[in-house]
Amino acid sequence: MSAAKQQVAAISIIASASMAAVKFVVGVAIGSIALISEALHSSVDLIATIITWIVVKISDKPADAEHHYGHGKLESLSALGVIALLYILAGGIVVEAYGRLREGAPPPVLSALPFVVLVIDIAVNFWRARALHKTAMDTKSQALEADALHFASDVLGSFAVIIGLGLAAFGFDWGDSAAAIAVAVLISVLGLRLGKSTIETLLDRAPDGASEKAEAAIRAIPGVVGVERLRVRMVGPRHFVDATVQVPRTYPIDRIDAIKHRAQDAVTAALHDADLTFTAVPVARNNESVRDRVMVIARNSGLAIHHVTVHDLGEKLTVSIDLEVDGEMPLDRAHDIAHRLEASIREDFGTDVEVDTHIEPLEPELPLGTDSAASRVAEIQQALVRFAADTGAIHDVHNVRVRDTDAGEIVNFHCRAVSSMSVIAVHQNVDAIERALRRAYPTVKRVISHAEPEL
Repeated sequence: MSAAKQQVAAISIIASASMAAVKFVVGVAIGSIALISEALHSSVDLIATIITWIVVKISDKPADAEHHYGHGKLESLSALGVIALLYILAGGIVVEAYGRLREGAPPPVLSALPFVVLVIDIAVNFWRARALHKTAMDTKSQALEADALHFASDVLGSFAVIIGLGLAAFGFDWGDSAAAIAVAVLISVLGLRLGKSTIETLLDRAPDGASEKAEAAIRAIPGVVGVERLRVRMVGPRHFVDATVQVPRTYPIDRIDAIKHRAQDAVTAALHDADLTFTAVPVARNNESVRDRVMVIARNSGLAIHHVTVHDLGEKLTVSIDLEVDGEMPLDRAHDIAHRLEASIREDFGTDVEVDTHIEPLEPELPLGTDSAASRVAEIQQALVRFAADTGAIHDVHNVRVRDTDAGEIVNFHCRAVSSMSVIAVHQNVDAIERALRRAYPTVKRVISHAEPEL
């Protein structure tokens, strides 16, 4: 887009310079204040276009250490500067035209030449206004939008000059000066319109509909509970969006990070060019279970727990937890940790909740191991097949692996069960196999099984 903006701005410079020079020369030659005013207007447009050409090159630079939001605001500032020049020009035209009306200056010397120049000027400016407006909309460039507005005003101004010269040709000597005043009024009205949108951008007014589009895009992402606050502002062509988003507090950090990336993609798709600042606020959902709440409390305390058992006794809630701590930790320290965890649970559920914590050593990371000999693997597999047959529910023991470590042998295996069997029943049968294997082979430190539905 940068190349497109610069190319359009460069073409505008050439066109502005050519038409301004022609109109000024013809205006002086025939003594038309209206045509001279329009030439001066085009001269200001030339200055504006040069400024625009320089600004769009700078504003497209990415953010740096000193300009964290990029350089897009330069376009708004340049637009304000051009508007100021237009108002100065409009004031000068009104003063000169009023002086001619009051003093009764002679009408311009008319011929076909000024009308030919003005028709060509209208055609050129109409093409430039359309090209600039399209590029401005595509690139969200306020500087190019200001240029497009200037050339649109040139088209209307040229029509006003034609009308004024026509009136003068029919004997209405005031027609030329009146046309000049009309050009000044037109410049002022269009400048006011552009100035309003430019100032709103500098004051960080949210673009119409942008907040609604961004919020709808974020709310549509699975896992988002709600949007607490959302702010949007424009810096050049880019939307900067600050969003405070509610997410379930039970979600792990990596899942919240995935939601953040999906939100960035969704907002960019909705606004076409966006930079999202995403702040996640963990909240409790209405469907959060007691077990979920206990897991959150432990996670927030940096503790590892498992086997959370919850019983509702009507008037009392009981919670049992297995808490893992460093196996070398003294009992008094471990008990303090368990006591603080229980206090946190009571603070969340109420003081009448009954909490029991079983303290056990944290499973250490096992050392590096080596694959056992094929004969050992075959021996273990035969034992597993035998123990599985004893259960009457587990069969097809396969993918058996045995590793030797300093802590003992680690056994992994897969097996199958009837697909309609409950998870509890499968777990009980597989546990029986694991216990039998450890009794038969005391060197086996751990057994990890993976049950699959039968084919």
